[in-house]
Amino acid sequence: MDKILLYPAYFPCVLQMAAIAQSNSVVFEIHDNYQKQTYRNRAYIAHSNGKLLLNVPVIKHNTEKTHRRTMDIQTSSDMDWHLHHYKSIESAYRSSPFFEFYIDDLKPLFSSSIRNLQEHNLRLFDILCEVLDWDIETSTTTTYQTDFEGWDLRELINSKKKIKHSFTPYIQVFDEENGFLPNLSILDLLFNLGPNTLDYLKNEKIDFGSFVK
Repeated sequence: MDKILLYPAYFPCVLQMAAIAQSNSVVFEIHDNYQKQTYRNRAYIAHSNGKLLLNVPVIKHNTEKTHRRTMDIQTSSDMDWHLHHYKSIESAYRSSPFFEFYIDDLKPLFSSSIRNLQEHNLRLFDILCEVLDWDIETSTTTTYQTDFEGWDLRELINSKKKIKHSFTPYIQVFDEENGFLPNLSILDLLFNLGPNTLDYLKNEKIDFGSFVK
């Protein structure tokens, strides 16, 4: 693929990261209206009881406005969610082959200073690229895109959409209990495959045309 259009996500799923790995340039849409229950503020990891949801709580406002821009969404500081997420990830992956290798680089992403959701997701992606030693051209939109010249894959932010693809299995920390859990957060690939993460993403044959808006 050439240029693709995506929404910034919280620890993106394998599908979204595969699209990025198989493209030449990524444009992040930052002028959208916020939608609940998407990968904007949620990610899934493997746990002893199956998939575990990591949800970033956001501040709700009593307002007459129907829509709120994602760039205005602030995370809530009431629940210490960043500590909860870190402890959940540590519990899930501390026995994985590459947890100790990467976790120190990722720790700044669980700071209590996190406020703006979109800014955090963009920073998160930059750190993931550094960890993966991944040099990819990125930019952000200046207005909401209605006629994008490239692959419009913003639909990949939909966490409820059923994926018609059989992901190539790899060894996961709880595969004996759960079997293979596909399309989890990029964290699952990173901690289990380490330096082979990027090769997995580039080689996964996915029909991205079925997600074009």
